[in-house]
Amino acid sequence: MTSHYDVLVIGGGTGNNVAAAAADAGLETALVEPGPLGGTCLNRGCNPSKMLIQAATAANHVRDAEKFFLDASLDDIDYEAIIDDMDETLSPLAAGMEDSYRAKEQLTLYKDEATFVDERTVDVNGERLSAEKVVVAAGSRPLVPPIDGLDTVDYMTSQEALYSREQPESLVILGGGYIAVELGYFFESLGTDVKIVEMMDSLVPREDPDVSGSFTEIAEQRHEVYTGHRATAVEAQGDSVTVHAETEAGDEAAVSGDELLVALGRRPNTDTLQVDAAGIETDDRGFIVTNDHLETSADGVWAQGDIADNAMFKHSGDYETQVTIENVVHGGEREADFTAMPHAIFTEPQMAGVGKTEAELEEAGQEYVVGREELPSTPLGRAKKLDDGFVKVLAAPDGEILGCHMLGYEASTMIHEVVVAMRAGSGDITDITETIHAHPTLNKVVEYAFEDATKQ
Repeated sequence: MTSHYDVLVIGGGTGNNVAAAAADAGLETALVEPGPLGGTCLNRGCNPSKMLIQAATAANHVRDAEKFFLDASLDDIDYEAIIDDMDETLSPLAAGMEDSYRAKEQLTLYKDEATFVDERTVDVNGERLSAEKVVVAAGSRPLVPPIDGLDTVDYMTSQEALYSREQPESLVILGGGYIAVELGYFFESLGTDVKIVEMMDSLVPREDPDVSGSFTEIAEQRHEVYTGHRATAVEAQGDSVTVHAETEAGDEAAVSGDELLVALGRRPNTDTLQVDAAGIETDDRGFIVTNDHLETSADGVWAQGDIADNAMFKHSGDYETQVTIENVVHGGEREADFTAMPHAIFTEPQMAGVGKTEAELEEAGQEYVVGREELPSTPLGRAKKLDDGFVKVLAAPDGEILGCHMLGYEASTMIHEVVVAMRAGSGDITDITETIHAHPTLNKVVEYAFEDATKQ
């Protein structure tokens, strides 16, 4: 027996908003999600990690109090209470979302896995569901590569690391991307001895070279950092775990800790969905290929979020949701515009960027000028006694903003005026230099960096 719907949404992360919009528009809608609603961001990613990082930053503020001639000491950290507070704050949100969705007319929630059996039909625990329109928003999961011995030891991914009530005394992290460095910052700040193994020559290697290089130097003051080391094997040794790694030159390192965290990126859930059965094209990494309207190669099937071949950011997924709702629910022809897609990394100092990196411009042979300003030399940077941070501007000789990259206090917030200039303004450096910036705010460093670009 097959249950037929107007709209079938697979995935309760960003997809839950598509399902709600369809139901509110009077369309018979099915939403399939085996886990808590809200997806990775609410339950296993950005929301829990940022709550924990706030605790880490608060601890460091206490440690830094002496800079301001304040006598303060960090006498105790209730690690379990930090995790409990996060869990108790976020879990009701997912539960409340499920309650509200179950109460919606025209919406049926299926709490199970879906697998495609043909173009617009899925199997859900033995029941067939079909629809006129299908939206695939089933997200991604941590990537666990086939490293020798890894399957014989206990290890954590980001999901387990965020909710473990026992703080490790020492931790080895495989990977140096944003998940690895954010969790490394959290654990180190609360007292764990952190060691990071990364095969590239710097941490956060996808960032602009100046950002990744500067952050790597900062991280090396906090952790044992093994950049340029590829993990070749993992083994248990008593109560500890040892990662064996080597450089291209053949130098070897054995890195040991009480716990192991595998943070080597994420992979799309296309394999578990068996999208091939629906004729849905994927790229060589397994992501669903979409066109400008977020349509897939299968008729009547759209895809959005981490599972699609666009940016793997929650804010990208939220934007894609707007496009999908317009096209699927309201029959529109809206095209997705990913111009000036920003991102941020919530270590301390934070990192943020938008547009091209200097390495990308050099590879493309594109002419550019660089503007730069150091955050500690600005009025508020001095007032906050900041030790590091900068804003770097990349612009074409005619003034077009090509990219902007930041390392520093609240970089995740400061980047947005550049995003607005690139996306809603003229996209010229004068959008920033001719804007009156309140003094003495952090964003004065953005103004100064863009002014510097005009002098090059």
